[in-house]
Amino acid sequence: MATRARRTERREEPLSRERIVEAAVGLLDTAGEGGLTFRALTERLATGPGAIYWHVANRGELLDAATEAVVAAALVAQPSGAPGPPHPPRSPQGEIRAVALGLFDAVEAHPWLAAQLATQLSRRPWQSVTPRIFERIGRQVRALGVPEGSRFTAASALVHHILGAAGQNAANTESARTLGPDADRGEFLDAVAGAWEELDPDDYPFTRAVAAEMRDHDDRAQFLAGVDLVLAGIAAVHPPAT
Repeated sequence: MATRARRTERREEPLSRERIVEAAVGLLDTAGEGGLTFRALTERLATGPGAIYWHVANRGELLDAATEAVVAAALVAQPSGAPGPPHPPRSPQGEIRAVALGLFDAVEAHPWLAAQLATQLSRRPWQSVTPRIFERIGRQVRALGVPEGSRFTAASALVHHILGAAGQNAANTESARTLGPDADRGEFLDAVAGAWEELDPDDYPFTRAVAAEMRDHDDRAQFLAGVDLVLAGIAAVHPPAT
């Protein structure tokens, strides 16, 4: 009886755009982009399609709204466990690392987000998601003392690394899932490292030399190391004023 009462109460909640977007994110997480249909959404929300169309015009608008909601939450998140060189948390470097890690964790938790971010960045950069990310990164680039005329390039380098590396990590995670529920990341990396170590030493001296690092690397730490390399490059080209 209690379960039935809770379900009835849920159905009687007013349908809002926020509830629709929340349900869309849930569908995307469980079924991927292909699973986001208005039919599935009406079933999840226990409503009719007309009620949803009142708030969202079409599937494209719904995908954009879901992307915006997840990104907005990621940009205000306070991620924990950030390996790498220490930076004061309120310094420009610390803020950039926090934003980067928030987006990395969001893409890892919502694998569909990587493709949507790439689409927004390349095809619809005037919509809210791209300016929101650029604004958060760009303010800190300006605070680093990067001169006007170089800020767009510096911010773009950071954004491209963040979204590109986060997207690649999400793709790796999805590929690992196709190996089956019993797949072990350590065993997979060990197999890759072993294959690299067997490469011809004359043709692949570097790849063979870093095979052990492939075996033992941590994706999150490597991602942040890349952010720090970009930050170090920015500081080298545009040293802060004394």
